[in-house]
Amino acid sequence: MTKAVRRMQEDIKLIDLIIEIVDARAPLSSRNPDIDELGKGKVRMVLLNKADLADPEANRAWIEHFTGLGIYALELNSKAGTGIKEISPAVSKACAEKIERDKKRGIKNRPIRAMVVGIPNVGKSTFINSLSGRAVTKTGNKPGVTKGKQWIKAGKDLELLDTPGILWPKFEDNDIGMRLAFIGSINDEIIVMEEMAADLIGYLDKIYPEVVTKYYGITTAGDSYHVLNAIGGKRGCLKAGGDIDMVKAARLLIDDYRAGRLGRMSLERP
Repeated sequence: MTKAVRRMQEDIKLIDLIIEIVDARAPLSSRNPDIDELGKGKVRMVLLNKADLADPEANRAWIEHFTGLGIYALELNSKAGTGIKEISPAVSKACAEKIERDKKRGIKNRPIRAMVVGIPNVGKSTFINSLSGRAVTKTGNKPGVTKGKQWIKAGKDLELLDTPGILWPKFEDNDIGMRLAFIGSINDEIIVMEEMAADLIGYLDKIYPEVVTKYYGITTAGDSYHVLNAIGGKRGCLKAGGDIDMVKAARLLIDDYRAGRLGRMSLERP
């Protein structure tokens, strides 16, 4: 973490713009708080990636929120390519002052240099590949795929500096850790899946009541573990002998949530 931040402090001198990728379902939790300090004096852009999985009303509220902070903000689904065509015009608009300064100095056709930042698994590499039109970075559905920095051309007017995903080492707010676990920014291998699934059931019940029970067609009331047990029974998540396989039921629920099969839901709002 410390090494990555130090490297960003060095690299930030080379760029005109910071493009921050966040998960639209949890834009605040999926931001690295150090970026605000590191990015002082630089033009900023926030891209709400995986916007197709988030509540449309919440997406609009977050766009207004970031715009109010003086940060350019756009919705994006980099996997499907939705919103990619809007990026270059938005970058030109955001960096209009820099482009005008270059013209006055007689500097023509110098590409805008942008640093792409984001915590693990928000879709940073997929975004870069979509914008550049080729597979130049590794992608994966788990954190920590990007290993080192690299410059990537995204057309003649834009160069991107890719950086490894940075995640701060501890969470002051337990809810932030939970939300990041739900969306997959924390490695599943270090998480007890049944506990995370139960937490997700309880969390969603507060903000989208009954969406889980309706989706799975169950009527079970009670605590989250009873609901998870009922999901396992309904979907045939059984061990040898007929007992409910709670780990399998938990993975089913988490996968359904992350894939958007439960519906478009946002975990937080501004």
